Amino acid sequence: MATYREIYAAATADPEGFWREQASLIDWIKKPEQVLDSSRAPFYRWYPDATLNTCYNALDRHVINGHAERTALIYDSAVTGTKQTFTYAQLLEDVAAFAGVLTALGVAKGDRVVIYMPMIPEAVVAHARLRPDRRRALGGLRRVRPGRASGAHRRRPTEGRRSPLAAGSSRAA
Repeated sequence: MATYREIYAAATADPEGFWREQASLIDWIKKPEQVLDSSRAPFYRWYPDATLNTCYNALDRHVINGHAERTALIYDSAVTGTKQTFTYAQLLEDVAAFAGVLTALGVAKGDRVVIYMPMIPEAVVAHARLRPDRRRALGGLRRVRPGRASGAHRRRPTEGRRSPLAAGSSRAA
């Protein structure tokens, strides 16, 4: 196994070659022909002609390759004290269920969706599976500026086509 310094040296010596090799380690819907588009530097685009599904790479392929019962995610909330582990199979099932909820609401690829998400892992990954144009309000992570009680002033109620809310969250007192 290569050390960090060896990997760093390889990446800096030939960035495009290094990232071409890394790209071969994941599953693509459409494999990249071009690694780096530097035509608008400094606004570089990596794999500009490629398409992938992040959720498939994070979950499905591990289940397909026989790792369904391995730990995929360890959820440890400092706010609620909740600790939970998910296998790839469990997380895939939960994500599919939440993706089904979004689909039943009429959400499709390219739709604009506003989701108020408490810090529950299923909601985050399910949203990635459907790939709508998303607007997320992550519970517990938003910084409120002085004089502003919430982020509501930045979002209009009609901004998203659908605005699902999670009903299964708790916070420590």
